Amino acid sequence: MPDLAATLPCVQVPGGYFLMGCDQGRDEERPVHRVWVDEFQLGVFPARNRDYQLFLEATAHPAPPLWRHPDFSHPDQPVAAVSWVEAEKYCQWLSAVSGKHYRLPTEAEWERAARAGREGALYVWGNEPPQSHPAYLRRWGGEVKATLPVGEGIANDWGIYELGENVHEWCADWFLKDYYAVSPERNPQGPAEGERRASRGGSWRHHVKVSRCAARSSIPPHFQYADYGFRVACSAG
Repeated sequence: MPDLAATLPCVQVPGGYFLMGCDQGRDEERPVHRVWVDEFQLGVFPARNRDYQLFLEATAHPAPPLWRHPDFSHPDQPVAAVSWVEAEKYCQWLSAVSGKHYRLPTEAEWERAARAGREGALYVWGNEPPQSHPAYLRRWGGEVKATLPVGEGIANDWGIYELGENVHEWCADWFLKDYYAVSPERNPQGPAEGERRASRGGSWRHHVKVSRCAARSSIPPHFQYADYGFRVACSAG
């Protein structure tokens, strides 16, 4: 087994308060509210095919539908078309073999990491829309009909890549449209139950509207979509 800390790098996300949500966004992004998130670690990249392959080989778990598709199978592309259930199983396996508690990030943790201290910014990089980004056509504009290898873009201020592009990323939370009205101030975990799991971040297929830091999306946890992947989190340490 390779050194997982080296093959799946994480960065420390400092604990602190931030304003979660967006008054300019959709209904489920309101109200903007003050949230505290404890310090934690988040993957520098979404989980790649090379990372997920170790899980498949160790567990004999069935490969996702696009595993051998030539447009999605490069070792450094984010693993795509994994369900929330499979992402959870990966985190459980990684925890068992590494001795650390890996998990999916909460929505609050994901947004805290995406903002990287830029309070109120619309996007990971600031307020400029994706159309002004030099790589717009390649990453969001339909020039490429698949994911791109991770790390080719620009990291945010905390050294994290691809938070607003490439694949939607599963979060730990159940999704509730009106959750922000009842969300606790400290370390919100989402509702206790639901029918859809929350996801965050832009993707190669659904670009501008979900690449904002506050944009929320969701699908049922067993769905396997070509523009869905995940990123691991773990407790600080």
